[in-house]
Amino acid sequence: MRGQISAHAVCTAIREDIVSGALAPGSRLVEEFLAARYGVSRVPVREALRTLQSEGFVTTRRHAGSCVAEPTDQEAADLLDVHALLEPLGAARAAARRGPAHLKVLRGLVRLGRERARHGHAAELRQLDGWFHETLGRAADSPGLAALLTQLRRKIEWMYAVELPLRAAESWDEHGAVLDAVARGDAERARALMAAHIERGRPVHRLRHPAAAPVREVKQPVNTARARP
Repeated sequence: MRGQISAHAVCTAIREDIVSGALAPGSRLVEEFLAARYGVSRVPVREALRTLQSEGFVTTRRHAGSCVAEPTDQEAADLLDVHALLEPLGAARAAARRGPAHLKVLRGLVRLGRERARHGHAAELRQLDGWFHETLGRAADSPGLAALLTQLRRKIEWMYAVELPLRAAESWDEHGAVLDAVARGDAERARALMAAHIERGRPVHRLRHPAAAPVREVKQPVNTARARP
């Protein structure tokens, strides 16, 4: 029945469709169409679009209404810079505040990640990598920081294709080293290792929708060989 699904659930569904590319950058987001797509009334759709606009996934255009945002290359690059600052902070906080349950889950994820890396299971590796970083964020015991890191990772997934298989084994060894530092409670080492891990991962990010280069006017060359009057 329409109206039984919360605005939060609708927001999650629309966000996932944006990140996956089912709703392409620049496409219009018509409330009536979205309500029919997700089987809800227009009220939760309207609330969801407001949330997604605050997160940067949706923008409003004059005479067009809500549309999927079209980030510039500079905005995408800035996103990686912000992520590189906050992810090491999360690792340091996790080293100081993690509980035994977090460590148990993280150890299991590292074990699985190393195993899947050996067998080249790319799809599973991407999911495991996301779980590792999300669990580490929760271990920081800072809901605001964890939510911000999750949002950053979603936007990076939206803007970039990540070629994890190229360095999968190395990446999971780095995860293991971060986990060792977190387990020992060594916040500074956890911060440094995570910073190095994020920096090494930059080259595997490829923009999904790079902005077109500006068209420049091409001037006709001067013909110096023209006959003199």
